[in-house]
Amino acid sequence: MDAEKRQHLELLANWNEQKAKKFASSIGLELCSRHTEILIIARNFYNEYGFSPSMRPLCKAVSLKLGSEHGRSIVLNQLFPGSPAKNIAICAGLPKPKNCL
Repeated sequence: MDAEKRQHLELLANWNEQKAKKFASSIGLELCSRHTEILIIARNFYNEYGFSPSMRPLCKAVSLKLGSEHGRSIVLNQLFPGSPAKNIAICAGLPKPKNCL
């Protein structure tokens, strides 16, 4: 197992909201409860499927849990600007989604 994957698995096991806030500040974000809900959805997706969700599955998972108005890509981009799936993975202590640069 490579060092990057091992690091993410350790982060996954030890993740908490305080760590999420620290990860978020490292990429210039300040988390609120809306952010945290999405991070938990992403972590649950990872626990169920074994990989970090890219944008489409992330939108679908958020839509199913919070409603379609919250799962739109534009909403996720407003909350996690730049590369939402990648930034969500960072804040959630997950590996980078496969199709993110």
